[in-house]
Amino acid sequence: QVQLVESGGGLVQAGGSLRLSCAASASGDIFRINAMSWYRQAPGQQRELVATVTSGGSTNYASSVKGRFTISTDNAKNTGYLQMNSLKPEDTALYYCNADLFWGQGTLVTVSS
Repeated sequence: QVQLVESGGGLVQAGGSLRLSCAASASGDIFRINAMSWYRQAPGQQRELVATVTSGGSTNYASSVKGRFTISTDNAKNTGYLQMNSLKPEDTALYYCNADLFWGQGTLVTVSS
């Protein structure tokens, strides 16, 4: 059984930074994070793709976060990250990580104005 566990969310003022983590663990299986995506869902809105990193290290970002967010993975720790800088109130959402067919439970990011 594979689990993705997010952490790092919280309340921050506009202009601040947060780093989200997504740690993968597997009981009885071997699961390595190669590619990962981060999604977010704001209240009353659909889930949207925020950032993706491929197994080759290529990254893509939603236009709304480009230049402010950075996605990365640490293979040794089997963990993915989303560094979020210059946060805006419109970044407020529940953030989810996704790797292969697996999803984390979400971590809440709240940005106050």
